[in-house]
Amino acid sequence: MLLHDTALLFRRYARQTLNSRFQMLFGVLMPLLYLLFFGPLLTDLPLAADGDSWQVLVPGLLLQLSLFGASFSGFALILENSWGVVERLRVTPVSRLALLLGRLLRDAALFVFQAVLLVLAALAMGLRAPLAGILIGFAFVALLTVALAALSYALALKVRTPQEFGPTVNGLVMPSMLLSGLMLPMTLGPGWLDVLSHFTPFRYLVDAVRDAYVGEYAGAHMLYGVLVAVGFALAAVAVGTRVVRSAGS
Repeated sequence: MLLHDTALLFRRYARQTLNSRFQMLFGVLMPLLYLLFFGPLLTDLPLAADGDSWQVLVPGLLLQLSLFGASFSGFALILENSWGVVERLRVTPVSRLALLLGRLLRDAALFVFQAVLLVLAALAMGLRAPLAGILIGFAFVALLTVALAALSYALALKVRTPQEFGPTVNGLVMPSMLLSGLMLPMTLGPGWLDVLSHFTPFRYLVDAVRDAYVGEYAGAHMLYGVLVAVGFALAAVAVGTRVVRSAGS
């Protein structure tokens, strides 16, 4: 029943997304701008002992795609709540958990698609990375998207208005981006900043993807990245599930 309902709702949300090509492509615009206008500034800088600057920048842009995109997924839920769409779905036999899982699967598929576009553009600009590393990067994008979208939907069911939702998400996302080392490795900064960055989950993810892009799959960065990504996703889905089940009850 749960799998059937989840698949049914995934198809519904996927059709909505496919009918809005602007939504599908707009999310990748900001990372593409960084790639086009910021990336060339780094090409001659020794950012890492292994690999070139593209192998440092592109993994960060992939996770930035999820960080900014998935964190604001709850906006759509707020609008649907105000229109009564969510309430009408709640009175149907559809599982409440499926209401969340269907959205999360759609979001993961959307942001992986956008990540593919970003990597193709990066390859055209000079990125060289092993196929296995690129695929691992997509897996991290999917896990991070699921985690952040689940928390975003949970927040949307709590705050209820865009005026509360937007500033709250911005206040959490911006410090996370600055401390995670998405643009440049945190090891380039002062020691205290490098230490502080380890208190954000995104630091471990970006380090793991950067290792994957230079063909290192069995190091400590990859181990910590996988553990943090999977743990973060499971915890976030648990929180989202609890909020969805209690909403309106």
